[in-house]
Amino acid sequence: MDANTSLKDLQADFLAGSSTSMPIVGTVYWLIVLVASLSLPINTVAYIVLIGSGMILPGGLLLDKARGLNKTQRGDPKNPLMPMFIKGTAVVVLTWPLVITAAQIAEDPNIIILGGAVLMALVWIPYGSAAADPVGMQHAVGRSIACYLAFWFAPAPYKAAAVSAVVVASYMFTFLRMKRPA
Repeated sequence: MDANTSLKDLQADFLAGSSTSMPIVGTVYWLIVLVASLSLPINTVAYIVLIGSGMILPGGLLLDKARGLNKTQRGDPKNPLMPMFIKGTAVVVLTWPLVITAAQIAEDPNIIILGGAVLMALVWIPYGSAAADPVGMQHAVGRSIACYLAFWFAPAPYKAAAVSAVVVASYMFTFLRMKRPA
C-alpha cells in the first residue's frame, strides 16, 4: 500500500481481510437475547445486552481462529481503511452512555435493548464503506428503522423479543447479500 493505491484496491484489500465471523457471533448473540427476553426479567436482559455487546468483537476473533482464518495472512496491515473502520465503530462505544442515561430517565430497560440494537447496527456503515458493499448501509438503515417500529408497536412484554427478532432477521438478510472475501 502506498499513496498511489486506488480506493477500489484499498476496498478490495479490506474485503479480502474480512470474514463472516463477527456477523455470525452477532447473530448468535441476538438469538441469545431473544430467548432470554422470553424467559428472564427485562432488567437481566438489559444487562445481557450491555455486557454482551462488548463480546462480539473478541467472539468474532475467536471464531476466526477456530475456523483457521489467520487475519495476519489476509489483507495489508497498512491499509488505511482499517483504522478508519475502527474509528467509525468507536462512535458506537461513545454513544452507549446516552442510551444508558435515557433508559435510567425513562425507567425502562427496554431502551437498553433498542439502543443496543440500533447502535450495533451503525457499525455496518463504516464496514460497508470500507468493503465497498452497499449491504452495510442497507443493514444499518433497515435494521434501525425496523427496530424502532418493533419497539413502538410490539406489546409491552414483547418489546425486547420483537427488537431482537428484527436484528436476527436483519443478519439473515445481510448474510444473503453481503460480499464475500475472494
